[in-house]
Amino acid sequence: MPRLMLVDDEVNILSSLRRALNAMPQGTFGGTLQVEVFHSPAQALARAAEQAFDLVISDYRMPEMDGVEFLEKLREIQPNVARLILSGYADLKALVAAINRAEIFRFIAKPWDDHDLASSIRQALEHRQLITENARLADLVRVQQGKLSRNEMAMKQMEEKYPGITQIKRQADGSIDLDLDLDSDELN
Repeated sequence: MPRLMLVDDEVNILSSLRRALNAMPQGTFGGTLQVEVFHSPAQALARAAEQAFDLVISDYRMPEMDGVEFLEKLREIQPNVARLILSGYADLKALVAAINRAEIFRFIAKPWDDHDLASSIRQALEHRQLITENARLADLVRVQQGKLSRNEMAMKQMEEKYPGITQIKRQADGSIDLDLDLDSDELN
């Protein structure tokens, strides 16, 4: 089941994208898409720190942060997520910069054609799957060569599936910060 993140500051665009995706035939993307939408790039980054996504489609121009900056930050959290950018602006220089800086798989023009959108998503997901499988096979070779332990390989796989799970946060006294958001009423 591919997990997709949509990020755009315009509610109408997010609704249109979701409608277009829901209207596509079942199995178009190798399973039912799980789609999460975000009006804020900062909220999307916070979610990406706790949930793995296969693909993100982001608007290029947003007031909080532009799509390239957002996708660069997202790439730091989830390096293997497929990245598409959506824009109604045809600034070629900016698009080339976006492709180079954030390693964007494809640019989708607004207004989009639903067939082209589906094709771009399918190709991006297939490309991501190939990259992920190649990385897994390369890690297996490194394990066989003794350059990577099985534990390190397992940690890498866990981190990709559950971002942040291998990161330990410590408090000033050295104890582990479990980051539990419990009210004092819940403790009693």
